[in-house]
Amino acid sequence: MPDLPTPQDAAEAARFSECWDAVLSYADLCTSGSDAATQLATEAFTHGIREARAVGSGPKSTGRRALRLPRIPLLLTSVRTTAAVWEAHGQGHRLDPDLRLWLNSEKAGRYTGPPLHRPLALRGLRDLQEPDAALLWLAEVESLPLPAVARRLGLDPAAAAEELAQVRALFRDRCHRNHLDTPMDANCRSYARLLDAVTRSPGAETPEDLSRHLARCVDCAEAAACLRLHGGGLPAALAGGVIGWGGLAYLERRHRAAEAGLAGGRTDAAVDTGLAEGKVAAPRIGRTGLLVAAVIVSALALTVSLMPFDGSKDGGAAARGDSADRQPVADPGVSSPAATTRPAGSLVSPQPSDSTTDTETNPDPEPQGTSTSPAETPHTPTHPTKSASSSCKVKYEIVNQWPDGFQATVTVTSAKALGTWQIAWTFHDGQRVTQMWDGTFTQHDSHVTATAADYNKSVAAGGTFAVGFLASWRDGNSVPGGFTLNGGSCTSVE
Repeated sequence: MPDLPTPQDAAEAARFSECWDAVLSYADLCTSGSDAATQLATEAFTHGIREARAVGSGPKSTGRRALRLPRIPLLLTSVRTTAAVWEAHGQGHRLDPDLRLWLNSEKAGRYTGPPLHRPLALRGLRDLQEPDAALLWLAEVESLPLPAVARRLGLDPAAAAEELAQVRALFRDRCHRNHLDTPMDANCRSYARLLDAVTRSPGAETPEDLSRHLARCVDCAEAAACLRLHGGGLPAALAGGVIGWGGLAYLERRHRAAEAGLAGGRTDAAVDTGLAEGKVAAPRIGRTGLLVAAVIVSALALTVSLMPFDGSKDGGAAARGDSADRQPVADPGVSSPAATTRPAGSLVSPQPSDSTTDTETNPDPEPQGTSTSPAETPHTPTHPTKSASSSCKVKYEIVNQWPDGFQATVTVTSAKALGTWQIAWTFHDGQRVTQMWDGTFTQHDSHVTATAADYNKSVAAGGTFAVGFLASWRDGNSVPGGFTLNGGSCTSVE
């Protein structure tokens, strides 16, 4: 464990152990190697702890309380600001190349610019009391079980679920107020109250005009993700809005770590991180170790799948005995390395779609939360209502474009009534979708498949629906081709 600030007491030492793994995990995403990750995490942790101590020891104000993030998100933002310092002082070569592009774009400026223009999730979390904000972050982003969160925060475990529901509603209220306070054009302002009403109820239908607006307006789509508490998009909205670059990848790492029982806050966390005096720190598994483990698991799975099975009585019995005792090594539906998924109605979400399931821990996720798996699987897209004779027209429109990315909308008019839909297309210049709203997506190489959200599956005959997305490009950004609806070809229109 590198040199970190000395804990002032046992309680602070415990908090250090809870936070270090989170900080190192995000720093690992931000850098190009393990040595750089450790140094970035150490500097960011030191600066963040000093900031937290300064706020905690400052004079008590009789007016409005100071806006302050909980400990873990505060330290994660410190990683981001420390990375910006590295970039400004000639150490940018040690950072992830995509992070460097982000740091020099307008997106990074949102976190240091005027307060009313900062991400809605960041403003909403700051407006909560710190214990409430900590409960929301630990449960939603760190993916810790509620009993563990309750023990960490000193809550009654039996009442933790009800407390979390109340905090979620409070966070939504803060985000709604901040959304109304945000400077916006007249068109966005006209949809603000309708957006509030639609996102309150899980069963509310989204009007067609609002759906089209959300497909074109990034700010309103971001607001929808924060206001819609149902549907599982809140963790992604929090991670993306508070952390910024790499928020989705961090969220996925923490979710997988929690599933594997490796998240912070264990009773032996001080020993594992080297904070306990007189005890030897347990070895930490890094990128290489995880990659080797993934390769070994994949090799075992391949060996098992290729083993011959004798059809005789004895061989059949042995085969049946093996299958009864052996746990599955890998889910055959695991996504391929190029596959990425996002939940519907949100700019940021790592939820898997119906056609792919992540089951292997990824040692080094792609930037912005893209998920990968060690073994390549052939692309065999599934279609909810496959019909080769689907009659449709599609319009592809680039709404905005900048040096390394763009925003686009795909609008589809179906001649037939649809109970659900799935559209697909193929990029010609290697573009990569990073975020989508009004649908979930997967991408295999240049082929993108977008699936309906829960609230916009039904389409009347002659009706229109749309998805909007953000994507990156490098050498070109031509209009894609090969559009299909539920497996049937579509006619492109200008």
